[in-house]
Amino acid sequence: MEDKSTGYRIFSICNILIMLLLIFVTAYPIYYVLIASISNPVELSLNTQALLKPLAPYTLSAYETVLDNPMIGRGYLNTLFILVVGLCFNLTLTVMGAYFLSLKNIYFKTPITFLIIFTMYFNGGLVPTYLNIRDLGLFDSLWSLVIPTALSTTNLIIMKTAFQSIPDSLVESGRLDGASHFTILFKIMLPLAVPTLMVMVLYYGVGHWNAWFNASIYLQTRDKFPLQLVLRNILLATQASGDMMGGIDTDEMAQMAELIKYALIVVATFPILCVYPFLQKYFVKGVMVGAIKG
Repeated sequence: MEDKSTGYRIFSICNILIMLLLIFVTAYPIYYVLIASISNPVELSLNTQALLKPLAPYTLSAYETVLDNPMIGRGYLNTLFILVVGLCFNLTLTVMGAYFLSLKNIYFKTPITFLIIFTMYFNGGLVPTYLNIRDLGLFDSLWSLVIPTALSTTNLIIMKTAFQSIPDSLVESGRLDGASHFTILFKIMLPLAVPTLMVMVLYYGVGHWNAWFNASIYLQTRDKFPLQLVLRNILLATQASGDMMGGIDTDEMAQMAELIKYALIVVATFPILCVYPFLQKYFVKGVMVGAIKG
């Protein structure tokens, strides 16, 4: 009994040490970016050791440069529009499609499922998609960032698996009481699949928030640029010239560009970091549904 107790203590200590190491490896890059963004650019460029605190004299000039750009506010508004409207499309189509695929005794269910899964591995390509967006009248419109990405096949399969894990007896009891498909979906299945639904919100939301490539292709009007594309343009402009830094010399320009890069990371990721703690309690449960029942 004593040997077992000693072995258990050693095992627990090893687990704690490994978890602390994982926490450090995960958290330190975030901490580094945050303190580097307010450090002195000259001292930061000369630093060759691990950064544990901001390098004095502290400065917020990088944030001032980024936030003084008039496109930042407009980029946030455009991204919020894409995020809210896109999530409405994403969740509606994903839930409705997953509910249909989770039903039994549906005609042509197998070929329909095959055609949906087929899109995970094959698509039309960049040029045909661009021509399709243009011919549909979505070019240079925020809808070009919402409609083409309205449904993710992977998320649809995860949601379908969550619905299939719900006991058939609950659905059958609803049907015996005369419940329609909408009643079964919204009053029985969705309340039991809330963890997976929150995972869908996180997956789709992060995808919309970080997206910039489609916007760089389909949008031409600068006032319609989402936040990530605005931040990317600021970074490229900062690296290309010293106009945003008042014509300072090349070395100072490079140092300031490095500081602005860190500030851009903070501005881009801070909202998501604020939302994630409210959704993370659903994350493990929602994701594990697909591993329990295929």
